[in-house]
Amino acid sequence: MTATALAVTGLRDAHGRTARDLRVSLTDRCNLRCSYCMPAEGLPWLPTADVLTDDEVVHLVSVAVRLLGVRKVRFTGGEPLLRRGLAGIVASTARLRTDEGLPPEISLTTNGVGLERRIHELAESGLNRVNVSLDTLDRERYAALARRDRLPDVLRGLAGVEAAGLRPVKVNTVVMRGVNEADVVPLAEFCLVRGYRLRFIEQMPLGPEHGWDRSSMVPAAEILEALGRHFELTPAEQRGSAPAEEWLVAASEHHPAGRIGVIASVTAPFCAACDRTRLTADGHLRTCLFAHTETDLRTPLRAGAADDELAALWAGAHRGKAAGHGIGTPGFHQPARTMSAIGG
Repeated sequence: MTATALAVTGLRDAHGRTARDLRVSLTDRCNLRCSYCMPAEGLPWLPTADVLTDDEVVHLVSVAVRLLGVRKVRFTGGEPLLRRGLAGIVASTARLRTDEGLPPEISLTTNGVGLERRIHELAESGLNRVNVSLDTLDRERYAALARRDRLPDVLRGLAGVEAAGLRPVKVNTVVMRGVNEADVVPLAEFCLVRGYRLRFIEQMPLGPEHGWDRSSMVPAAEILEALGRHFELTPAEQRGSAPAEEWLVAASEHHPAGRIGVIASVTAPFCAACDRTRLTADGHLRTCLFAHTETDLRTPLRAGAADDELAALWAGAHRGKAAGHGIGTPGFHQPARTMSAIGG
Protein backbone atom coordinates (compact mmCIF):
# COMPACT_ATOMS: atom_id res chain seq x y z
CA MET A 1 0.00 0.00 0.00
CA THR A 2 1.37 3.44 -0.92
CA ALA A 3 1.83 6.31 1.50
CA THR A 4 -1.01 8.18 -0.25
CA ALA A 5 -3.39 5.26 0.22
CA LEU A 6 -2.36 4.87 3.86
CA ALA A 7 -2.99 8.56 4.48
CA VAL A 8 -6.56 8.11 3.23
CA THR A 9 -7.41 4.87 5.04
CA GLY A 10 -5.27 5.46 8.14
CA LEU A 11 -5.67 3.10 11.06
CA ARG A 12 -9.14 1.81 10.24
CA ASP A 13 -10.14 -1.54 11.68
CA ALA A 14 -12.58 -4.17 10.45
CA HIS A 15 -15.31 -2.76 12.72
CA GLY A 16 -15.27 0.71 11.16
CA ARG A 17 -13.30 2.51 13.89
CA THR A 18 -10.41 4.81 12.98
CA ALA A 19 -7.57 5.33 15.45
CA ARG A 20 -6.49 8.95 15.86
CA ASP A 21 -5.04 8.64 19.37
CA LEU A 22 -1.60 7.07 19.93
CA ARG A 23 -0.51 5.97 23.40
CA VAL A 24 3.28 5.64 23.69
CA SER A 25 4.87 3.94 26.68
CA LEU A 26 8.33 5.39 27.24
CA THR A 27 9.40 2.99 29.99
CA ASP A 28 8.06 0.10 32.03
CA ARG A 29 9.88 1.40 35.13
CA CYS A 30 8.17 3.33 37.91
CA ASN A 31 9.24 5.09 41.10
CA LEU A 32 6.08 4.02 42.95
CA ARG A 33 4.82 0.53 43.77
CA CYS A 34 1.05 0.98 43.73
CA SER A 35 -0.53 -2.23 45.00
CA TYR A 36 -2.95 -2.55 42.08
CA CYS A 37 -0.15 -2.16 39.53
CA MET A 38 2.89 -4.10 40.75
CA PRO A 39 4.26 -6.04 43.73
CA ALA A 40 6.24 -4.28 46.47
CA GLU A 41 9.55 -5.56 45.10
CA GLY A 42 8.76 -4.26 41.61
CA LEU A 43 8.82 -6.23 38.36
CA PRO A 44 11.58 -7.48 36.07
CA TRP A 45 12.32 -4.41 33.93
CA LEU A 46 12.94 -4.52 30.21
CA PRO A 47 16.63 -4.73 29.25
CA THR A 48 17.87 -1.33 28.13
CA ALA A 49 18.81 -2.69 24.71
CA ASP A 50 15.18 -3.70 24.12
CA VAL A 51 13.75 -0.26 24.88
CA LEU A 52 13.29 2.12 21.97
CA THR A 53 15.83 4.96 21.89
CA ASP A 54 14.59 8.55 21.84
CA ASP A 55 15.19 8.74 18.09
CA GLU A 56 13.34 5.47 17.52
CA VAL A 57 10.35 6.68 19.54
CA VAL A 58 10.19 9.89 17.50
CA HIS A 59 10.60 7.92 14.25
CA LEU A 60 7.59 5.68 14.97
CA VAL A 61 5.48 8.56 16.26
CA SER A 62 6.34 10.40 13.04
CA VAL A 63 5.15 7.45 10.96
CA ALA A 64 1.86 7.41 12.88
CA VAL A 65 1.28 11.15 12.54
CA ARG A 66 2.51 11.73 8.98
CA LEU A 67 1.30 8.54 7.33
CA LEU A 68 -1.47 7.04 9.46
CA GLY A 69 -3.70 9.94 10.47
CA VAL A 70 -2.83 10.07 14.19
CA ARG A 71 -3.71 13.47 15.68
CA LYS A 72 -3.18 12.91 19.42
CA VAL A 73 -0.10 11.50 21.14
CA ARG A 74 -0.05 10.62 24.83
CA PHE A 75 3.20 9.60 26.52
CA THR A 76 2.79 7.09 29.33
CA GLY A 77 4.70 4.41 31.24
CA GLY A 78 5.57 3.04 33.72
CA GLU A 79 6.44 6.55 34.76
CA PRO A 80 7.36 8.67 31.71
CA LEU A 81 9.10 11.33 33.83
CA LEU A 82 11.86 8.76 34.42
CA ARG A 83 12.75 9.09 30.74
CA ARG A 84 15.67 11.53 30.59
CA GLY A 85 15.01 12.47 26.98
CA LEU A 86 11.31 13.18 27.52
CA ALA A 87 11.49 16.92 26.75
CA GLY A 88 13.34 16.26 23.52
CA ILE A 89 10.81 13.61 22.48
CA VAL A 90 7.98 16.06 23.18
CA ALA A 91 9.71 18.84 21.23
CA SER A 92 10.28 16.58 18.20
CA THR A 93 6.66 15.43 18.32
CA ALA A 94 5.45 19.03 18.47
CA ARG A 95 7.27 19.76 15.20
CA LEU A 96 5.24 17.12 13.34
CA ARG A 97 2.11 18.00 11.38
CA THR A 98 -1.05 15.94 11.17
CA ASP A 99 -3.22 15.33 8.12
CA GLU A 100 -5.01 18.54 9.12
CA GLY A 101 -1.76 20.52 8.95
CA LEU A 102 -1.65 21.05 12.72
CA PRO A 103 0.75 19.88 15.44
CA PRO A 104 -0.52 16.76 17.20
CA GLU A 105 -2.12 17.27 20.60
CA ILE A 106 0.51 16.06 23.09
CA SER A 107 -0.33 14.89 26.59
CA LEU A 108 1.35 13.06 29.44
CA THR A 109 0.04 10.58 32.00
CA THR A 110 2.15 10.60 35.16
CA ASN A 111 2.08 9.76 38.86
CA GLY A 112 3.18 13.35 39.46
CA VAL A 113 6.35 12.56 41.41
CA GLY A 114 9.04 14.79 39.92
CA LEU A 115 6.53 16.77 37.88
CA GLU A 116 7.15 20.05 39.71
CA ARG A 117 10.81 19.95 38.63
CA ARG A 118 10.18 19.21 34.94
CA ILE A 119 6.84 20.72 34.00
CA HIS A 120 8.09 24.11 32.77
CA GLU A 121 10.65 22.48 30.47
CA LEU A 122 7.97 20.15 29.11
CA ALA A 123 5.51 23.00 28.56
CA GLU A 124 8.17 24.95 26.66
CA SER A 125 8.85 21.83 24.56
CA GLY A 126 5.23 21.72 23.37
CA LEU A 127 3.35 19.61 25.91
CA ASN A 128 -0.35 20.53 25.87
CA ARG A 129 -1.88 18.67 28.80
CA VAL A 130 -1.12 16.49 31.82
CA ASN A 131 -3.09 13.72 33.53
CA VAL A 132 -1.95 12.99 37.08
CA SER A 133 -2.83 9.76 38.88
CA LEU A 134 -4.00 10.48 42.42
CA ASP A 135 -6.02 7.92 44.38
CA THR A 136 -6.26 9.62 47.79
CA LEU A 137 -5.60 12.88 49.63
CA ASP A 138 -4.83 11.05 52.86
CA ARG A 139 -1.05 10.93 53.26
CA GLU A 140 -1.02 7.73 55.30
CA ARG A 141 -3.35 5.98 52.86
CA TYR A 142 -1.31 7.23 49.91
CA ALA A 143 1.90 5.84 51.42
CA ALA A 144 0.23 2.47 52.02
CA LEU A 145 -1.23 2.31 48.53
CA ALA A 146 1.83 3.57 46.60
CA ARG A 147 4.32 2.07 49.07
CA ARG A 148 6.09 5.42 48.96
CA ASP A 149 5.42 8.58 51.01
CA ARG A 150 5.24 11.00 48.07
CA LEU A 151 1.84 12.69 48.29
CA PRO A 152 3.32 16.19 48.97
CA ASP A 153 5.43 15.86 45.79
CA VAL A 154 2.34 14.99 43.75
CA LEU A 155 0.35 17.93 45.09
CA ARG A 156 3.23 20.30 44.28
CA GLY A 157 3.37 18.77 40.81
CA LEU A 158 -0.32 19.48 40.25
CA ALA A 159 0.16 23.08 41.31
CA GLY A 160 3.13 23.29 38.95
CA VAL A 161 1.04 22.13 35.99
CA GLU A 162 -1.52 24.83 36.72
CA ALA A 163 1.23 27.45 37.09
CA ALA A 164 2.66 26.39 33.72
CA GLY A 165 -0.72 27.13 32.12
CA LEU A 166 -1.49 23.59 30.95
CA ARG A 167 -5.24 23.57 31.50
CA PRO A 168 -7.43 21.80 32.15
CA VAL A 169 -5.34 19.91 34.70
CA LYS A 170 -6.68 16.35 34.75
CA VAL A 171 -6.66 13.93 37.67
CA ASN A 172 -7.25 10.17 37.37
CA THR A 173 -8.47 8.14 40.36
CA VAL A 174 -8.86 4.37 40.54
CA VAL A 175 -11.49 3.49 43.15
CA MET A 176 -11.01 0.22 45.05
CA ARG A 177 -13.35 -1.36 47.55
CA GLY A 178 -12.07 -1.24 51.09
CA VAL A 179 -9.12 0.93 50.06
CA ASN A 180 -10.08 4.45 49.00
CA GLU A 181 -13.86 4.64 48.68
CA ALA A 182 -13.82 7.31 51.39
CA ASP A 183 -11.75 9.55 49.11
CA VAL A 184 -14.35 9.91 46.35
CA VAL A 185 -16.07 13.01 47.75
CA PRO A 186 -12.93 14.71 49.19
CA LEU A 187 -11.12 14.27 45.87
CA ALA A 188 -14.11 15.67 44.00
CA GLU A 189 -14.22 18.74 46.27
CA PHE A 190 -10.44 19.19 46.01
CA CYS A 191 -10.57 19.19 42.22
CA LEU A 192 -13.68 21.34 41.89
CA VAL A 193 -12.21 24.08 44.10
CA ARG A 194 -9.04 24.17 41.98
CA GLY A 195 -10.68 23.77 38.60
CA TYR A 196 -9.06 20.39 37.96
CA ARG A 197 -10.91 17.87 35.79
CA LEU A 198 -11.35 14.67 37.83
CA ARG A 199 -12.05 11.26 36.33
CA PHE A 200 -12.85 8.22 38.44
CA ILE A 201 -11.82 4.91 36.86
CA GLU A 202 -13.05 1.39 37.48
CA GLN A 203 -10.17 -0.88 38.43
CA MET A 204 -9.20 -3.08 35.47
CA PRO A 205 -7.64 -6.56 35.36
CA LEU A 206 -4.11 -5.47 34.52
CA GLY A 207 -2.40 -5.75 37.89
CA PRO A 208 0.37 -7.98 39.21
CA GLU A 209 0.11 -11.73 39.48
CA HIS A 210 -3.31 -11.68 37.80
CA GLY A 211 -4.81 -10.86 41.20
CA TRP A 212 -7.78 -8.78 39.99
CA ASP A 213 -11.08 -9.65 41.61
CA ARG A 214 -14.22 -8.07 40.23
CA SER A 215 -15.70 -7.89 43.74
CA SER A 216 -12.91 -5.48 44.76
CA MET A 217 -13.81 -3.11 41.93
CA VAL A 218 -16.15 -0.23 42.75
CA PRO A 219 -18.45 0.07 39.71
CA ALA A 220 -19.30 3.38 38.10
CA ALA A 221 -22.88 3.22 39.37
CA GLU A 222 -21.68 3.16 42.99
CA ILE A 223 -19.25 6.01 42.38
CA LEU A 224 -22.02 8.13 40.87
CA GLU A 225 -24.34 7.25 43.74
CA ALA A 226 -21.75 8.48 46.24
CA LEU A 227 -21.21 11.68 44.24
CA GLY A 228 -24.94 12.23 43.86
CA ARG A 229 -25.40 12.34 47.62
CA HIS A 230 -23.08 15.36 47.86
CA PHE A 231 -23.28 17.16 44.51
CA GLU A 232 -25.95 18.21 42.04
CA LEU A 233 -25.04 16.30 38.86
CA THR A 234 -26.34 16.78 35.33
CA PRO A 235 -25.21 14.58 32.41
CA ALA A 236 -22.88 16.44 30.05
CA GLU A 237 -22.85 16.15 26.27
CA GLN A 238 -22.22 12.82 24.53
CA ARG A 239 -18.63 11.64 24.99
CA GLY A 240 -17.94 10.53 21.40
CA SER A 241 -14.73 8.51 21.43
CA ALA A 242 -13.67 9.81 24.86
CA PRO A 243 -13.59 7.12 27.55
CA ALA A 244 -15.27 9.14 30.32
CA GLU A 245 -18.96 9.80 30.78
CA GLU A 246 -18.92 13.36 32.10
CA TRP A 247 -21.24 15.10 34.53
CA LEU A 248 -21.73 18.81 35.11
CA VAL A 249 -21.52 19.73 38.79
CA ALA A 250 -23.59 22.68 39.97
CA ALA A 251 -21.85 25.36 42.02
CA SER A 252 -22.38 25.47 45.78
CA GLU A 253 -21.14 27.58 48.68
CA HIS A 254 -18.19 25.18 48.96
CA HIS A 255 -17.04 25.01 45.34
CA PRO A 256 -17.57 26.48 41.87
CA ALA A 257 -19.31 24.64 39.06
CA GLY A 258 -17.24 22.04 37.29
CA ARG A 259 -17.11 18.66 35.59
CA ILE A 260 -16.45 15.15 36.83
CA GLY A 261 -15.98 12.09 34.65
CA VAL A 262 -16.41 8.39 35.31
CA ILE A 263 -14.67 5.78 33.15
CA ALA A 264 -16.62 2.53 33.36
CA SER A 265 -14.05 0.44 31.52
CA VAL A 266 -15.47 -2.80 32.93
CA THR A 267 -19.22 -2.29 33.41
CA ALA A 268 -19.87 0.00 30.41
CA PRO A 269 -16.84 -0.21 28.09
CA PHE A 270 -16.32 2.32 25.29
CA CYS A 271 -14.87 -0.27 22.89
CA ALA A 272 -17.38 0.50 20.13
CA ALA A 273 -15.98 4.02 19.80
CA CYS A 274 -12.35 3.30 20.70
CA ASP A 275 -9.93 5.41 18.62
CA ARG A 276 -6.64 4.31 20.21
CA THR A 277 -3.54 2.50 19.10
CA ARG A 278 -0.66 1.67 21.46
CA LEU A 279 3.12 1.43 21.27
CA THR A 280 5.01 -0.29 24.09
CA ALA A 281 8.40 0.85 25.37
CA ASP A 282 10.06 -2.03 23.51
CA GLY A 283 8.48 -1.07 20.22
CA HIS A 284 5.52 -3.42 19.96
CA LEU A 285 2.15 -2.36 18.61
CA ARG A 286 -0.93 -3.26 20.64
CA THR A 287 -4.42 -2.60 19.34
CA CYS A 288 -6.00 -2.84 22.81
CA LEU A 289 -4.92 -2.80 26.45
CA PHE A 290 -6.24 -6.35 26.72
CA ALA A 291 -4.90 -7.72 23.44
CA HIS A 292 -3.03 -11.02 23.59
CA THR A 293 -1.06 -10.40 20.43
CA GLU A 294 1.47 -7.73 19.55
CA THR A 295 3.18 -6.63 16.36
CA ASP A 296 6.93 -6.04 16.52
CA LEU A 297 7.85 -2.68 14.94
CA ARG A 298 11.26 -2.40 16.59
CA THR A 299 12.90 -5.21 14.63
CA PRO A 300 11.97 -3.93 11.14
CA LEU A 301 12.75 -0.36 12.25
CA ARG A 302 16.25 -1.36 13.34
CA ALA A 303 16.67 -3.42 10.17
CA GLY A 304 16.18 -0.28 8.09
CA ALA A 305 12.57 -0.70 6.94
CA ALA A 306 11.21 2.27 4.99
CA ASP A 307 8.51 4.40 6.59
CA ASP A 308 5.94 3.14 4.08
CA GLU A 309 6.72 -0.42 5.13
CA LEU A 310 6.38 0.40 8.82
CA ALA A 311 3.10 2.20 8.17
CA ALA A 312 1.74 -0.73 6.15
CA LEU A 313 2.70 -3.17 8.92
CA TRP A 314 1.04 -0.94 11.51
CA ALA A 315 -2.14 -0.47 9.46
CA GLY A 316 -2.37 -4.17 8.66
CA ALA A 317 -2.12 -5.14 12.32
CA HIS A 318 -4.68 -2.54 13.33
CA ARG A 319 -7.25 -3.90 10.90
CA GLY A 320 -7.39 -6.97 13.13
CA LYS A 321 -8.38 -5.01 16.25
CA ALA A 322 -11.01 -6.94 18.22
CA ALA A 323 -14.53 -5.58 18.60
CA GLY A 324 -14.18 -5.40 22.40
CA HIS A 325 -11.93 -6.27 25.31
CA GLY A 326 -14.10 -9.17 26.45
CA ILE A 327 -13.96 -8.55 30.21
CA GLY A 328 -16.76 -10.53 31.80
CA THR A 329 -17.07 -13.02 28.95
CA PRO A 330 -16.37 -16.72 29.65
CA GLY A 331 -13.20 -16.78 27.55
CA PHE A 332 -11.59 -13.65 28.99
CA HIS A 333 -8.17 -13.86 30.59
CA GLN A 334 -5.77 -11.12 31.61
CA PRO A 335 -2.92 -10.29 29.22
CA ALA A 336 0.54 -11.50 30.18
CA ARG A 337 1.86 -7.95 30.38
CA THR A 338 0.81 -5.72 33.27
CA MET A 339 -0.30 -2.10 32.92
CA SER A 340 3.20 -0.78 33.68
CA ALA A 341 4.59 -2.78 30.76
CA ILE A 342 1.79 -1.96 28.32
CA GLY A 343 1.36 1.74 29.07
CA GLY A 344 -1.80 3.38 30.40
